Amino acid sequence: MQTVGNITGYIDLAQILLYVFWIFFAGLIWYLVLEGHREGYPMESDSSGRAVIKGFPIPEPKTFLLEGGRSVTVPDLTRKEPAYNAVASHPSSGSPIVPTGDAMTAAVGAGAYSNREDVPERTTHGVPLIQPLRIASDFSVAPQDVDPRGLPVMAGDGKQGGTVKDIWIDSAEMMFRYLEVEITGGKTVLLPITFSLIRRNQVEVHAIYARHFASVPALKNPDQVTKLEEEKITAYYGGGTLYADVKRSEPLI
Repeated sequence: MQTVGNITGYIDLAQILLYVFWIFFAGLIWYLVLEGHREGYPMESDSSGRAVIKGFPIPEPKTFLLEGGRSVTVPDLTRKEPAYNAVASHPSSGSPIVPTGDAMTAAVGAGAYSNREDVPERTTHGVPLIQPLRIASDFSVAPQDVDPRGLPVMAGDGKQGGTVKDIWIDSAEMMFRYLEVEITGGKTVLLPITFSLIRRNQVEVHAIYARHFASVPALKNPDQVTKLEEEKITAYYGGGTLYADVKRSEPLI
């Protein structure tokens, strides 16, 4: 007796649909693997003299148009990663790397960062997304919260690193991102809110010591911060959690 849907005695419609699904799924996997190679390549390997691993398969370069007439082409096998100062702790492949020179700015470990664009992130209206309250005057500190402006900034060594001069707000997320700290000599640096503890009489930051504030990466424009500057500033404080004091990188027992 013939079954409905049979094309022949051995092939039916359900079987054909199953094969079509397998082919589609295999193509989907191939596409995702291909597109996944647009970022993160080339890689470097210590196993054979810093050999460059380009990966497989590498898709054809695709150009994306960005705001302001800018564009980016990926994959870009000529791109450069942030320069870091570190050496392998042992000659064997896969050994941990140890920072050399100033570990706070070595761009490794807790202080690593991505090489983002050196331009400010902007709103849909074309203005910088993150601005100090002296410019973003439509925003203010809620009456029930502590206004940190004018408070001393106490570092991880118990010494004063500076005084809060202003607060920088992210107008899209409606939240404060940075405290602007004035240090000795009138220089100002940014302190990420996430690395600070705001109390009623002072602001505490345990990631770095008072002497480290002078080396916080500076801004090109005192009224705006670029995406690359954000990376470097956050990485500096992140590096401080491990490298501000040599004791911090020792094993905990």
